[in-house]
Amino acid sequence: MSAHPIADLWRASKKKPKKHRPTKHKPKKKKPKRKPTPKPKPKPTPKPTPTGYTPGSYPRTPLLATPARHLANRFSYGITPALADEVRTAGGHLAWFDQQLATAYDGSADDLCDWWPDLHRDAADLYQRSVNSVRSGSEVAQDYGRRSLMRRVTSPRQVLEVMTEFWENHFHVPATGDNTYVFRAPYGEVIRAGALGRFDDLLKAAVLHPAMLFYLGAHASTRTKPNENLGRELLELHTVGIGSYGEDDVKASARILTGYKVDAYKTWAASYETSWHWTGAVQVMGFSDPNAGSDGRSTTQAYLTYLAHHPATAHRIALKLVRNFVSDTPPAALVDRLAQVYLDNDTAIRPVLRALVRSAEFAAAVDAKLRDADEDIAATYRLLGVRVAVPTGPDSGANQMYWQVRALGLAPFSWPRPDGQPVDNAAWASPTRVIASMSQHWSMAGGWWPNQDVTFRTPASWRPQPTPVAFRDLVDHLSRLLLHRPSTARLLKACCEAAEQSPGTPIGATHDLYGWRWPRLVGAILDSPDFYAR
Repeated sequence: MSAHPIADLWRASKKKPKKHRPTKHKPKKKKPKRKPTPKPKPKPTPKPTPTGYTPGSYPRTPLLATPARHLANRFSYGITPALADEVRTAGGHLAWFDQQLATAYDGSADDLCDWWPDLHRDAADLYQRSVNSVRSGSEVAQDYGRRSLMRRVTSPRQVLEVMTEFWENHFHVPATGDNTYVFRAPYGEVIRAGALGRFDDLLKAAVLHPAMLFYLGAHASTRTKPNENLGRELLELHTVGIGSYGEDDVKASARILTGYKVDAYKTWAASYETSWHWTGAVQVMGFSDPNAGSDGRSTTQAYLTYLAHHPATAHRIALKLVRNFVSDTPPAALVDRLAQVYLDNDTAIRPVLRALVRSAEFAAAVDAKLRDADEDIAATYRLLGVRVAVPTGPDSGANQMYWQVRALGLAPFSWPRPDGQPVDNAAWASPTRVIASMSQHWSMAGGWWPNQDVTFRTPASWRPQPTPVAFRDLVDHLSRLLLHRPSTARLLKACCEAAEQSPGTPIGATHDLYGWRWPRLVGAILDSPDFYAR
């Protein structure tokens, strides 16, 4: 697959089917079987530049340099004019990134909880309301997804939002799972608070949280009936990975984690029951402990510290970071270097991220990753400058955002397995996804949907000054604003066809392009392959 999988799909869709021609059937002569000679794969022919579509130039609309655009796109949900100004004011993209890392958590966007009051309720209250048919767990889970999306759209701490999503996917607990909704909002806050701290601390906070204990069955794991789910996923998914441990290690891991209790379906209170803890010597890989006391919490803490500092964990975390922020085919040398940074800095996450964005491999990976469903919708809101108000009903923009993401293939926090939703390009480069994205972009470019408690920019507010300008220059202006790239011949041709304009047509303030043709023009830009690249 090329660096532009979406573009590949477009090209494939435009190929004309071959005409069927009837053939005369002749009896086949028997020939000795021969091994087919493999044909050499032809080298891809570069697509010719559309003739007559020389791109315009509107330098009044400033651009970030490619390295700055690359970093800001990977670690934000869309480069707005305000974010671009932040990068310039900071003195460059690396300085901006370091500023974003400076404070792990500042409480920004906390007030969004008030938009969905059920997110303030405790587990017992939420469960009882569901039992009494006041409000279902699925509706509460949707609220959590909505609040997370709104944070990504509005928060000035974009790197924090991106890393919170990364760790919530690593320590995945589906909000739509069997009654996990009762703990999902506070669990998300725990992840958010530790998203830029030390992995050692984050691991303990996530694995021992009631949400994780309940989701993987450890909330009722006892010395007589240890549940192996969390003990296994702790090794397989959260730390060292497959190949580093055996079945005996899984059993011992499960025994260490016994004693942590959640009073499910009653008070939902979390506690530690010493009578439930399995006692006796335990060994998991290179970790061993006499585990003699009935209170095994100190053993658990020591065990999790051992796993957090294990070289295999360092490699696994580095690999996931590189796969998420650099390439689907992670460069082994970069993974090794980042793993060493992780170990040298006592599992601190910030030094690893600083090393990642300063690496040659990261610099060489421009446009190598695709936006997934969450990123697509968040970026569309941000780039179009859509203002979202407190929701007053189910059709409000803040509520519909959840369904917009779902229409692209997967609702937020609904992946059913504990391994987290896919982040590779292949998972998000299907024709179905492209068509769904086009539908969403079209609706929002026209300001048609959602249409309650949202404010879209008027077409006139996008006009470059002074007017009139040639259509090709208007396209360049919009490309710089929406894609943070100069326009290309390919983009100009698409915009000409969509808006039924010629490249040199003068566009004045009263031109109908700022009327009924506007959604066609903006939709064509949002549907371009460059929009999907991050």
